[in-house]
Amino acid sequence: MTERKHTSGAESADREIVGSRVFNVPRERLFDAWSDPDQLRQWWGPKGFTNTFHEFDMRPGGNWRFVMHGPDGADYNNHSVFVEVVKPERIVFDHVSGPHFQVTATFDEQAGKTLLTFRMAFKSAAECDKVKSYAVEANEQNFDRLEAQLAC
Repeated sequence: MTERKHTSGAESADREIVGSRVFNVPRERLFDAWSDPDQLRQWWGPKGFTNTFHEFDMRPGGNWRFVMHGPDGADYNNHSVFVEVVKPERIVFDHVSGPHFQVTATFDEQAGKTLLTFRMAFKSAAECDKVKSYAVEANEQNFDRLEAQLAC
């Protein structure tokens, strides 16, 4: 059974979107799905999206440049810069292409399973509110795709 939790608004800062899920894999395996670009490109993004990675340098100051291809044929250019990478505990990156936010993904061991917490922090509540309308569901779809990838 998968445990899911998304919080926003009163339960967290008005500038954050936070989601979590327990995955039935050791944290090293979950961290690898995030840090190996071949695995990451297979599951990153909401349902129906595909990715073309142009650069993936997972170290502080390293760039992650890719295009997400939407199911409707639209392309979304993305550029992020890694801030912190602590294997297998935490990944922090700044999404520098609009909308701007910082992601902190933490991997906490729980008796052979792993609690993933995915935190998107925005500079303003207004910016967070704009993204919240679609990001909560998109993040759940992203977790679903990750779970499917881990089952392979």
